[in-house]
Amino acid sequence: MSASEGTPTASTLVVHHLNDSRSQRILWLLEELEVPYEIKKYQRTPEMVAPAELSAIHPLGGAPVITDGEVTLAESGAIVEYIIQKYGGGKAVPPEAGKIDELFYVHYCEGSLMPLLVNSLIFSIIPERAPFLLRPLLRSVFANVRAKMLDVRLKKHSELIESHLSKDDREWFAGGKEPTASDIMMGFALEAWHAKSPESLGPKTKAYIQRMHDRPAYKRSIEKGGEYQYAK
Repeated sequence: MSASEGTPTASTLVVHHLNDSRSQRILWLLEELEVPYEIKKYQRTPEMVAPAELSAIHPLGGAPVITDGEVTLAESGAIVEYIIQKYGGGKAVPPEAGKIDELFYVHYCEGSLMPLLVNSLIFSIIPERAPFLLRPLLRSVFANVRAKMLDVRLKKHSELIESHLSKDDREWFAGGKEPTASDIMMGFALEAWHAKSPESLGPKTKAYIQRMHDRPAYKRSIEKGGEYQYAK
């Protein structure tokens, strides 16, 4: 089978992988599809941001980024779609009845959910990086802001996800028997959320995260990608 038919004859695909980042999604996808690839690893700086070397790969200087021959592509959703279309070979395709769910959750993850989770993380980081004497005051201020601006909204999102995963006791977001693009996208968001605030998620959501972590392809992605705090 040729590369254009789904499986590359030689690996030209490189994942520029930043530790504890969205690029873990791409490793999981590639392991699910059994696509050969190379990893180039990057470590966060002491300030927990991406190193300058990533800016030489893509102007935004973040992760994930892939290179595939002459193609350089950033953004999780774009990368996931590109890989499935080029290398999927019929895998990671949602059932007909799940296509609308697939469309929604692929875009919902980064469009609605992740901005709230990132803001919540930032609100917890700022007080800890302030001068020592200001930390108690800032902890109180940011906790109050987070409760009023973020926690109420995140509760609605948690309820939406729990309700969706309760439909027909579905295993995956699009309702099929195997993960699809919506799971590759949502998985990272949910495991990061669970790592920081497990009490915010319902039992179906927690079972979903465990189901993802139990997959052999997911375990291989951790082994190849290196230490990953959200899988603990």
